[in-house]
Amino acid sequence: TAKAFVDSVDLSGLPGSRRFAAEAPKPFIPNEDKDQGAVLGSEVMSFARGISAETRQAIADSTLFAQLQANKQVPDENQIDKWYEKYFDVLSSVGWTVANKSFNNYQASSDDVDVTQAVLSIAAGLLGGPATTAFQLVKAALEALTKGKQDQPWITLFKRESQRSQAGRFQVAVVHPDADSGFVISSMAFNLRASSTLTQVLFVKVRHDLAEFRQASGAVTINEKVLASVIPAIGQKLITYAQSYVKQLPDL
Repeated sequence: TAKAFVDSVDLSGLPGSRRFAAEAPKPFIPNEDKDQGAVLGSEVMSFARGISAETRQAIADSTLFAQLQANKQVPDENQIDKWYEKYFDVLSSVGWTVANKSFNNYQASSDDVDVTQAVLSIAAGLLGGPATTAFQLVKAALEALTKGKQDQPWITLFKRESQRSQAGRFQVAVVHPDADSGFVISSMAFNLRASSTLTQVLFVKVRHDLAEFRQASGAVTINEKVLASVIPAIGQKLITYAQSYVKQLPDL
């Protein structure tokens, strides 16, 4: 069962554990009346107004749980494909169905296109164009990471988790209301190799600086019954890591 799987996961030994974190303020306070964003390890996650606080917390916790288990199982930073395999496996085990796990090469339209622009171009295709609320949330979340001072805690966290010297991986997702299922998660995963040492992964030029830039994107559905059954156990596993791996963005 999903619960047995979660119980079997041992995250001990990962960096960032803090013994007294249970008493610390929560790093992300979900509020269904707001458009919100958070950096969860290497993921930039946005939530549209109307998504319940419980759903926000459950999605945030499960994606971070999957990342931490992938970090533990695949510590070699160059094994990005294997890392993603483990990451998607964990999500599947806790009630997620990820429609597209296969990565395709991204072809930049010109030498000037940087990674942020590439992500927004993919997001526009996935979300029905730049006029949609979901696209605007993704754009606002990325702007929180690329504009303004680069010493903000959410930027420091994203850089730490998304890039190594010449390799990088990160995820961008938005959770938005859906008339049929209540909500839908639109998710994008990225995998890159640089031709020289990376500075800030979102700023590099795709053609000029990257030897390889690949992406997998699509809709994610969630079996809410399965996820609800494991969220308390996942929350317990994350207690000592949340302060190090979760940073709320300014309201979007």
